[in-house]
Amino acid sequence: MKFFLSLLLLFLFSQNQIAQNWLITQEEWGGTDSTDTSLEHQISYITIHHGGEIFPEDKNTVTYLQGLQKWSRSDRKWNDIPYHYVVARDGKIYEGRPLNFRGDTNTTYDPTGHALIVLLGNFEEQELNPEQIESLKTVTSYLAKQESVAADKIKTHKDYAETLCPGVKLSAYLGTDDWNRFLSNISDQ
Repeated sequence: MKFFLSLLLLFLFSQNQIAQNWLITQEEWGGTDSTDTSLEHQISYITIHHGGEIFPEDKNTVTYLQGLQKWSRSDRKWNDIPYHYVVARDGKIYEGRPLNFRGDTNTTYDPTGHALIVLLGNFEEQELNPEQIESLKTVTSYLAKQESVAADKIKTHKDYAETLCPGVKLSAYLGTDDWNRFLSNISDQ
């Protein structure tokens, strides 16, 4: 019996690892752990952002994230980088602030209960990369399933605050049939 229980536990653990093989953890990109547990929350929403600054294709994402974490903690006095997941221009997905800690914002909405996803780039000016779109779907689908977030609770920053975020080009994509089919599939999960 112990043998079968061990096999079951090994199987379940490996399935969890397989499900997240797309994620570059904070430890892997050289970030440091958050320690302030006063910001803990439960996820009820998924909110999509853009970085709001031009992000060249050849810019080093790891160096950027390390700088963002340092700036967030020292200049802004935040617990960590503002977002839970960061989608780089090449489509790689990086872990940001731990999901159980409330994110931060420079605008007026309360991000308590929101899982924050940011796509690097300024989508008022830059084009979306197909890799970013696929990665946005990957992390959104994962979060919706993991945190039991309904499709109608998946929105953008500008749905909660007066802002251009996530930019006209990302907003346009989020109004396409492709995105709406994706959301419909989430509703069916």
